[in-house]
Amino acid sequence: MEKPIMIQADHVYMKFSLSSEKFDSFKEYVIKSIKKQVSYDEFWALKDVSFELRKGDALGLIGLNGSGKSTMLKTIAGVLKPTKGSVTVNGSIAPLIELGAGFDMDLTARENVFLNGALLGYSRKQMQEYYDDIVEFSELKDFMDVPVKNFSSGMVSRLAFAIATIGTPDILIVDEVLSVGDFRFQEKCEQRIQKMMNGETTILFVSHNINQVEKLCNKIVWLEKGVVKAFGDAKEIAEEYRNS
Repeated sequence: MEKPIMIQADHVYMKFSLSSEKFDSFKEYVIKSIKKQVSYDEFWALKDVSFELRKGDALGLIGLNGSGKSTMLKTIAGVLKPTKGSVTVNGSIAPLIELGAGFDMDLTARENVFLNGALLGYSRKQMQEYYDDIVEFSELKDFMDVPVKNFSSGMVSRLAFAIATIGTPDILIVDEVLSVGDFRFQEKCEQRIQKMMNGETTILFVSHNINQVEKLCNKIVWLEKGVVKAFGDAKEIAEEYRNS
């Protein structure tokens, strides 16, 4: 029996309008905008992207900078709405797209645990139950009462990852998160992702590290200038990507 479809991208297009001229000041831009003297260039970040992901799959999104990977993730996460086409998501999403995006940098790590938990849809009681696990996994026991603005980027990523991967989200979206922090912590993150996959969490993973993608994922979407160059078995496409 086939597992249920968790994510379906159906002929997704994403267009951005970029100003084709430079302005010396915001005032100049506003005046020219009112006079309709500003011209724009169309930029298609995604063009006719289609794929589906079933429960328990781990999909790697690969491609060079500017290929549309992060735009695709943000579309799936609901941050962006496609210009054309549709994305259907079935289940709860834990997004790790921009590390610490949901943090209040003036609050302590402890306060941010509960703030982030609320943003992810968890009650305070649930977060109290998860709290010790978050502290242990992030290895930040001595820093939980320190404002996050005093954290290094590695400490922020550890805390963000620990919070996003609590419980059993249906879908985990990871964008280059594992590139931050030391090798030992990256291994720890990989192990947790593997454990979540075994528990049937569906994973979307973006990384420039093709070896890491091949190790964690069973499927790959290879984007090139916003177009799907290949979609299928991770090992086959990883090999093709290395030889390109």
